[in-house]
Amino acid sequence: MPTAQNIDDLIAILGNILDDARARQSRDGYFPALYRLVTIAVKEGIANGRFQDGPRMERLDVAFANRYLDAYDAYRANGPMTESWKIAFAAVGTSDRIILQHLLLGMNAHINLDLAVSAAEIAPGAAINSLQCDFSAINDILNEQIDRVQNAIARVSPAMWVLDKVGGRNEERLVAFSLKKAREFAWLNAQELARNPSAGAIHALDKVTAGLADPIANPPGIFIRAALWWVVRQENPSVPAIIDALARA
Repeated sequence: MPTAQNIDDLIAILGNILDDARARQSRDGYFPALYRLVTIAVKEGIANGRFQDGPRMERLDVAFANRYLDAYDAYRANGPMTESWKIAFAAVGTSDRIILQHLLLGMNAHINLDLAVSAAEIAPGAAINSLQCDFSAINDILNEQIDRVQNAIARVSPAMWVLDKVGGRNEERLVAFSLKKAREFAWLNAQELARNPSAGAIHALDKVTAGLADPIANPPGIFIRAALWWVVRQENPSVPAIIDALARA
């Protein structure tokens, strides 16, 4: 997989990953379908002047994305990767996770770990403070995608309402909560890594992030597990159709 040099490269590479996932009928296309949607929105945000420093935001977006591309290459080659991504990719091979679980596992690894590392690399040391405004501005862009993603999921996962009944939180609130908390966590850790960018610090953060993935992949509680069992059996059985629904949200 080539390394992205700019945001247009990234959008094209993600498109190629989606084409390959459709052909293989693989669930590893779910997360990049969502990721490509968000990347296009970030590109539009840069073009429309929504960030204080557009060129820096593009550098951050590309550095951030290349961590995902590296993990994807390692997964396809059965090579070493972070624990956070290992959990996310392990779920791809199972048929007992709902679409939203796959998306949240990817988001957990990529935001809680990769975003923190990339932000610290782009703005090391005291420079991290100058990134805070643009880092926060991305929250608005992400939140703007929630309704579209929710509607896309509903088209291929019509029984998501069961989780609302059992867990008291619908899919829109769950995604919004996860994004907000994940980005707050990423910003705190970006500040720490900007001061201490050691391999040990990154490894420690990966361990924490992997710990956050476990209740997503294996939620506690018999009623939640029963609800997930029901929801996944009502989802569209066509993996390419699910990828298309997410990509066209």
